[in-house]
Amino acid sequence: MKIRLFGAIAALAIAVSAPMAQTQNIVEIAVGNEDFTTLVSLVQAAGLVDALAGEGPFTVFAPTNDAFAKLPQVAVDFLLANPDVLTQVLTYHVVPGKVMSSDLAEGEVTTLQGQTVDVSLSMGAKINDAMVVTADIEASNGVIHVIDTVILPAFDLPEVDPLAVSDNIIAAGSSTVFPLTERMADLFKQDGFGGTITVDSIGTGAGFERFCVNAETDISNASRPIRASEVDACRANGIEPVGFFVAIDALAIAVSRENTFVDNLTKEQLADIFSGKAAKWSDVNPSWPAENIRLFSPGSDSGTYDYFVEAIFNRDAAPIQNAPGIQFSEDDNVLVAGVEGSPFAIGYFGYAYYQADIDRMRAIPINGVEPNEQTGASGEYPLARPLLIYTAPSILAAKPQVAAFVNYYLTNANEQLGADPNQIGYIPTNKYVQRLNTVLFLASTSE
Repeated sequence: MKIRLFGAIAALAIAVSAPMAQTQNIVEIAVGNEDFTTLVSLVQAAGLVDALAGEGPFTVFAPTNDAFAKLPQVAVDFLLANPDVLTQVLTYHVVPGKVMSSDLAEGEVTTLQGQTVDVSLSMGAKINDAMVVTADIEASNGVIHVIDTVILPAFDLPEVDPLAVSDNIIAAGSSTVFPLTERMADLFKQDGFGGTITVDSIGTGAGFERFCVNAETDISNASRPIRASEVDACRANGIEPVGFFVAIDALAIAVSRENTFVDNLTKEQLADIFSGKAAKWSDVNPSWPAENIRLFSPGSDSGTYDYFVEAIFNRDAAPIQNAPGIQFSEDDNVLVAGVEGSPFAIGYFGYAYYQADIDRMRAIPINGVEPNEQTGASGEYPLARPLLIYTAPSILAAKPQVAAFVNYYLTNANEQLGADPNQIGYIPTNKYVQRLNTVLFLASTSE
């Protein structure tokens, strides 16, 4: 199947007149456009100007400045310090020949770097995880398609030998991430690590306090991204935090299996329920029982709570904090027990906790979308979110055992994720995330 791409998706339109586009080469067009200043500087740093200004023809999937800004600075610095790696990344954005939008087809295309990119046309044109936002900018030696995300080739992580490292590792933070980090710690020890790994479930906020303010942990588990104030606290202690996206959580809004009446909720209804505006189930839907709603929520130190407040209450915690009778707990198992204990209870927690007791709970579709691996991975489920672990280059340099464990974690975590009873019930990350994690790890452990 073939498709033409147009201005309706051109969120980053580039004004190039037809005569100029035909007489200037790819590099000249990029140099003349302010949206490509980062790309141009990297092409210059890699020594690729002459190649891309050559006869070609080439098809360039060109990331904008905003696309590069999505990359953590440590990754950009690493690319600039390693021209060979930078060259691989940049040539991964180039395809031999002149491929216009009308020529794009579903499937794999081999790049100048040697690896393939995946072209998807089902929801507009995507190159791997990057959307084409402007197509068919013709040049004298090819064509440019503008993309909104930097695409990355596959790089290898160093091999890990758990037997080769010792001493202690301390991780703390999110109760949501806790089951995965605990599993990875157990596997690391089973594979030969002789030191001690401590994993504490204390909530995302408390975890960042121990990591940034107290500087007493090596890894901070988080069910939300680190905040600017927390980054400042880390930097005050000489810690430059680096986050790795290790899993996807389709946050479960759960009720007991004895609750047979709730079949769907909107985000607006969730706001009414968890603020107490709807005190009885019949206040939500007149056909539902006139019974008081029992509310269970993670506490304010929880990243899950922070995420829920942001997604449902637009970051205003007052409504949920003032909800009559709501029960807060930092322990997800307490919330699970509360939901299971009454047909009129409702709570929210990580999808893995729901999966572990799926015989006694139901996850309610939100806005008509059920939480599962497909809807969570695609982002279709309204309450899908990333799960992360944070560490710092200084910690990885000073503690080889932490570097080995993080490497092991990134290499093996996806195999432990899924709905199988022996797996942790979160959703595996995609190829783009895994490749970004690899680059971030290499950047964080380079001298």
